Amino acid sequence: MAIKFANTLTRHLDTFVPLQPGKVSLYTCGPTVYSYLHVGNWAAYIYWDILVRMLQAEGYEVERVMNITDVGHLTSDADEGEDKLEKGARREGKTAWQIAKFYADDFICGMNALHLTSPSQLARATDYIDEQIQLAITLKRKGHTYQTSDGIYFDTSTFPAYADFARLDLRALRAGARIGPNSEKRHASDFALWKFSPTGVKRDMEWPTPPELLDQPPTGGTPVMGFPGWHLECSAIAMHFLG
Repeated sequence: MAIKFANTLTRHLDTFVPLQPGKVSLYTCGPTVYSYLHVGNWAAYIYWDILVRMLQAEGYEVERVMNITDVGHLTSDADEGEDKLEKGARREGKTAWQIAKFYADDFICGMNALHLTSPSQLARATDYIDEQIQLAITLKRKGHTYQTSDGIYFDTSTFPAYADFARLDLRALRAGARIGPNSEKRHASDFALWKFSPTGVKRDMEWPTPPELLDQPPTGGTPVMGFPGWHLECSAIAMHFLG
């Protein structure tokens, strides 16, 4: 039986043809582990479980990778505000690392309780910091990034097909429609690949920013501490496991 999927790019119902006969490689987004999941969150994992089971029932071998966002997801969802893990740590009087472990473990328990199929790989973002840094450096070398006072951003104007899937009119996007605009961003659609730790703030989760990622070298030999933006992790993890 032919499987058909709604194609976001073409807006058509297209017949599914895997890249490798008999095998499907699949990446699905996991949770940001700063609190308990609610029923709306769980609905997404049930949908993906149905998809995996359907593919398996049709005889496909499914290699599924899922991330766990345990760093870098800011409260505004738009590269502004506080890291949700750091905020959760302050709320509960724990470290961000403890918050991440507790709620990641709770998520896994919830998946088991709902009898959801386990992914082939469950990848925590903090275990793949090097991969994220290397991807950001590669993008910089290809001319896709620029630096602001608070981080390294992807310049969406350097990738003309950026808006094709969602059919966005990037010229119509208004910076600051939901939150205060970042005046240093070149375009409203640009997003952070790497955020610098705020001046004078010691985060639980932060890493030295490689000099080759910076447009301007740090002064006085002091490393610039930072952390990955949550847009970067899925690409880096998917490329690491699925190519």
